[in-house]
Amino acid sequence: MGLRYPESMSRISPTVEGFRAAYRRPSLTFAEIVWRWVVGATAGALFFFGLFEYLNTLPVTRGEMLFLRTRQPYLVLQAILHILRGGLSRAVISVTVAALLITLVWVIAGSLGRIATVRALLEYFRERLSANAHRENTSRDDRPVNSASRWPSNALNSLLSLHFFRAGIALAAIFGFIGAGILASFISPDKNPRPGLAFLCFVPIAALVCFFWWALNWLLSLASVLAVRDHEDALGAISAAVALLRNRSGPLFAVGTWVGLAHLVVFVGATTAVSLPLGLIPLVPWRLAALAMIVVTLAYFALADWLYMARLAGFVCIAEMPDEMFAPSIPVPPVLAPPPLQTSIDRDELILSDVPHLAMGSIFV
Repeated sequence: MGLRYPESMSRISPTVEGFRAAYRRPSLTFAEIVWRWVVGATAGALFFFGLFEYLNTLPVTRGEMLFLRTRQPYLVLQAILHILRGGLSRAVISVTVAALLITLVWVIAGSLGRIATVRALLEYFRERLSANAHRENTSRDDRPVNSASRWPSNALNSLLSLHFFRAGIALAAIFGFIGAGILASFISPDKNPRPGLAFLCFVPIAALVCFFWWALNWLLSLASVLAVRDHEDALGAISAAVALLRNRSGPLFAVGTWVGLAHLVVFVGATTAVSLPLGLIPLVPWRLAALAMIVVTLAYFALADWLYMARLAGFVCIAEMPDEMFAPSIPVPPVLAPPPLQTSIDRDELILSDVPHLAMGSIFV
C-alpha cells in the first residue's frame, strides 16, 4: 500500500511541472550549466592550444612565404597545402587522442552531474506529489525519502555505461555520415559526375542516421533518469525506459514537443540577436561587436540548459506519477432513485369491486 493521492493532484501536467521545477530550483540549472560549460571550456581550450602548437611545428620555407604574401587565393591555397603536407597524420592522431580525452571527461562529469540533478528532482517531486496525500505506509520498497541508502554506488556505474553508450552512438553516427558520403560518391564518379543525384542519395541516408541517433540518444537519456531512480544497471535502466515509453508515450512526447518548440523559439531569437552585431560591424568597433555576439551566444547556451533541465524535470515527474493520475477521467452518470413502490390497495379500482360483473358491465355501457 503506497500513497493515496487526492483528486486535486490527478490532473497535473508534467510539462507545466517541469517548467515550474526548473523555475523554482535555479540551483539545478546552475549545476547543469557548471558541468556542461566546464567540459565545453576544456574542449575549447584544448582545441586552440593544440591548434597553435600544431601550427608552431609546421616548417615554412621562403617560397611558401612568398606565395602567402601575394594574397592571391590560388597561390595562398597552394602554399597552405604544401605546408600541411606531411603533418596531417600527426594532426589526425592528436585530434583523435584529444577527442577520446574529452569524451572521457564528458562521461565522468555527465554521470556525476546527472546523479546530483536527478536526486534533487526526485526529492522535489516526491515532496510535491505527497504534500496533500494521506500516507498509510512507507513509500516504495519501504525506504524513507531522505535516506542516503536509497542511492547505491552502482548508480554511478550504470550512468558511466549509459554515457559510454551515448558516446558510441555518436561515433556510429559519424561513421554513418561518412558511409553516406561514400555511397553518394559511387553514384557520381569523376568520369560521369552527377552531383544532383548524389545529393538526393546522401540526404535520405543522412536523415535516417540523424533520426536513429536522436532516438537512441533520447532513450538513453531517459534511461539515465531511471538508473538513478530505480538503481538499475545499464541494461535494466534501458528496459525500464522502454517500458515507460510504452506505457506513457503520450506525456513523454508532450513534454519533449513543448520543450522543443520553446527551444526553437529561443534559437530563432538568439540567431536574430546575433545577426544585429554583424550588421553593425561597419559602424562600431569589431571588438565590441564580437563581445556582443559572445554574450548573446552564452545567454542562448544558458537558456538551452534551462530548457533541458525543464525537460528532465518533466521526465522525472512522469516517472514518479502513479498510474491513477494517467487514467482517463470518465464522468459517472448520476444514479436515479427508483420510483417508490405502492404497497397500498386502491379501493376505487373496478376490478377489485365486490359487485359481480360490475367491471364487465362498465365495459359495455
